[in-house]
Amino acid sequence: MGVRSWIEDWPLYRQLTGTDPLGRGAASKSARSRSLTARTETADSVAKSVCPYCAVGCGQRVFVKDGQVSQIEGDPDSPISRGRLCPKGSASKSLVTSPLRQTKVRYRRPYGTEWEDLDLDVALEMIADRVLAAREQTWEDADDEGRPLNRTLGISSLGGATLDNEENYLIKKLFTAM
Repeated sequence: MGVRSWIEDWPLYRQLTGTDPLGRGAASKSARSRSLTARTETADSVAKSVCPYCAVGCGQRVFVKDGQVSQIEGDPDSPISRGRLCPKGSASKSLVTSPLRQTKVRYRRPYGTEWEDLDLDVALEMIADRVLAAREQTWEDADDEGRPLNRTLGISSLGGATLDNEENYLIKKLFTAM
């Protein structure tokens, strides 16, 4: 490497002699930085989503490469967050890709000290049995004055930012039908 090529490699020299006098473009890039690409540039597809953490409902863009989530960023089209995410939302990729993420149904029996793995069908049957038992135990046909109630106060539901109006309506209908 000669002195001339060494000096031409300096960003200041490129800034003073080139077409980038403010040093914000090509003059400021090194050979290494010119070869870099964004993590999102190589994604096969992009899906829009909503951050799962709180009830604000910040928009997210989920980048997928080879069938795996490669990056999650704020969605600039979101009227709520305008592309910005809080620290928890920014770290939501680890929620999906962490090797510590639970992928099996885990159950600890009442007064038990150990967790056990359950088959998904068994877990769903247990949930259905408990919903039916709670409904049966807390059902109210009428109040003290004989007015019809037809309700149970033994079942409740919590919503969140990831539920839209249609999903909330279907959940309400499900609980009304029970």
